[in-house]
Amino acid sequence: MFSVIGQVFSNVKYIVLAISIATIVFTFAVWLPNFQLIGLVISSSTASVIEKINFLLSLYGSIGTNFTVISAWYTIMIAVLFGIQIALLTYYIRKVRGGMQGITKAGAVSVTGLISGVFGIGCAACGTFILTSLLALFGATGVLAFLPFGGEEFGILGVLLLLYSIFLLLKKINSPLVCEIA
Repeated sequence: MFSVIGQVFSNVKYIVLAISIATIVFTFAVWLPNFQLIGLVISSSTASVIEKINFLLSLYGSIGTNFTVISAWYTIMIAVLFGIQIALLTYYIRKVRGGMQGITKAGAVSVTGLISGVFGIGCAACGTFILTSLLALFGATGVLAFLPFGGEEFGILGVLLLLYSIFLLLKKINSPLVCEIA
């Protein structure tokens, strides 16, 4: 499996792709609890462009202040693993010359892992941001009180699903491109 990872990431374009995707996912996760504030600052006519950029960059520091240790860990892991997953998936699709056969299981697990991880995004003060909002729509926010980590299980589940998806994809990349005999 490690030889496959080395093979894929020996090409700079897959490293750049993985880092780019990881940065986008991490940015989304860190900025998500602050979208309204970001909208106010960006639409402000009194702040300069430099001040707006500095404000957006300063929000990355919230990973150390607004997130618990567990939620910061799985937020970073989900971003990194999703970047790796997309780079591996791109490599695999190119390897089979645009074919999409055989990636449905790995792709489904990957998407499920990302969605589960997104449900677990939150800060130390407000808990899981998206999950709490969704449960509030149905009047079921008390459900989180029954979970041992207050909804952070979804982030941990997201990491595990992404790891499993990467494992499946690495197996698929490593297997020969032949039809199985039934």
